[in-house]
Amino acid sequence: MSTVAIAGGHGKIALLLGQLLAERGDTVRGLIRDPDQEGDLRAVGIEPVVCDLEGDGYVAAAVRGADAVVFAAGAGPGSGAARKATMDLGGAVKLIDAAEAEGVSRYLMVSAMGAADPPAEGEGDDVFAAYLRAKAGADEALRASGLDYTIVRPGGLTDEPGTGLVSVAERLDRGQIPRADVAAVLLACLDAPATVGRTFDLISSKTPIATALHS
Repeated sequence: MSTVAIAGGHGKIALLLGQLLAERGDTVRGLIRDPDQEGDLRAVGIEPVVCDLEGDGYVAAAVRGADAVVFAAGAGPGSGAARKATMDLGGAVKLIDAAEAEGVSRYLMVSAMGAADPPAEGEGDDVFAAYLRAKAGADEALRASGLDYTIVRPGGLTDEPGTGLVSVAERLDRGQIPRADVAAVLLACLDAPATVGRTFDLISSKTPIATALHS
């Protein structure tokens, strides 16, 4: 059994992943900012840990003793460009620093398609462009950290039921994928040492997850 700390613990992907981990007997910590969300985490077997990734929260203490961390946090819809920088980039870097400080070597990043080649300053929609630049910066910081990383860049997210059938590659054409399948891929990555050091796009397709990750 492992202990996994998930930043952005109340997010849809985080709750799905946390439930999968808890159901197989792993210990799961969900890092959340709002104490009112604790009950939702406990309901699916996740231990809530109140920790503000944008403030002066004790992030290192929140991941202490974990075997892996997952960054599934984000500024969310409706937030402006400034918050993309403080959460999607700054929060990810704080989790990197905490993992390094506590000797947690395994780090999974939920990034986004388009982060491999984000728009330059002044190009495209300001907020979405800022989001992709923040994701790109977080990915770069993780790759430079020396941690055992995997960076997953899903396409457009849906709430459709998962199919377990995906396409994985360094670059893919735009597509969609259910959040349930993203969670299943993250779970599979935690179990697959061969995914360490990989960055890949992820969309729905016709290949079973285990096969896609090992191709």
